[in-house]
Amino acid sequence: MRDVIITDTTLRDGSHSVSHQYTLEDVKKIAAALDAAGVDIIEIGHGDGLMGSSINYGFGLHSDFDYIKAVKPVLTKSKLAVLLVPGIGSIEDLEKARELGVEVVRVATHVTEADVAEQHIKAAKKMGLFTVGFLMMAHMADQETLLQEALKMESYGADVVYMTDSSGAMLPDQVFDNISYLKKHLKVPVGHHSHNNLGLAVANSLSAYKAGADYIDGSLIGFGAGAGNTPTEVLIGALNKSGIPNHVDFYKAIDAGDKVLIPIVQEKGLALPRMSSDSLVVGYAGVYSSFMLHAKRAAERFNVDTRDVLIELGRKKAVGGQEDWIIEVAHNLSKK
Repeated sequence: MRDVIITDTTLRDGSHSVSHQYTLEDVKKIAAALDAAGVDIIEIGHGDGLMGSSINYGFGLHSDFDYIKAVKPVLTKSKLAVLLVPGIGSIEDLEKARELGVEVVRVATHVTEADVAEQHIKAAKKMGLFTVGFLMMAHMADQETLLQEALKMESYGADVVYMTDSSGAMLPDQVFDNISYLKKHLKVPVGHHSHNNLGLAVANSLSAYKAGADYIDGSLIGFGAGAGNTPTEVLIGALNKSGIPNHVDFYKAIDAGDKVLIPIVQEKGLALPRMSSDSLVVGYAGVYSSFMLHAKRAAERFNVDTRDVLIELGRKKAVGGQEDWIIEVAHNLSKK
């Protein structure tokens, strides 16, 4: 069986779980533990990507560049990665990250908007970075649309293309079918990033591998936006039980969560990621977790059920930036 490459996102997607308030000492401890466990790639930075620290997305305790400078010296094996969302981070920002030691960039767009990543992917390749195309909210596109967007990223020079289940809305059969379709038509390897809103992140990750994905994401104890991500330590245990080769030490991955991350979380007085009715409905509806608070406010204002608001937004395929629809949807529901 082929090896699977593990990217851990505790220090990027997991940043959402601490409201982007990791200290420099926090990220050094976590990165060192992940490196010792043999994680292939460690992604770091604001939860919304390079330069995401802002009034729109929440200010980070430190800049992405300070986090990179803190983490790079403690790594002995793992490659250091950042996420770049065109329009939030720029090519100039990426160049600075590369100069500080970043080796991998994941250029992320909505699943139907791969074309906005063209200049960023091409620039990253010129910089000598291992470059990943990251198609977010993949459940919102049919199979052929997903493929055409993936082919764009491949044509721009991406070394890997990811199908990303940003709201945890996909089922194992959907993941298998879509990854199989991408694998059949792409020349580059395929990756998968799961969220756990329906409690299926590990199952979806295994389905992705069985369908041909070579790159799979995890996050210690499932740290991440919404219901969280695929828990890295659970993923490694499941991979091992399935006989799927990987480079991560199972015990050390567990220890990284239990002995390093959890004490940091407890010290900050924060709750650990868990399934909740809110995150379940977000996954069921297939919308961004950031919609929840707005939907609750609108539902209260118009005396409707928050769940109905979110499910209607999912039916309308609302994406980030279309929060103004929430008021309209709640208002229309109140008339029924």
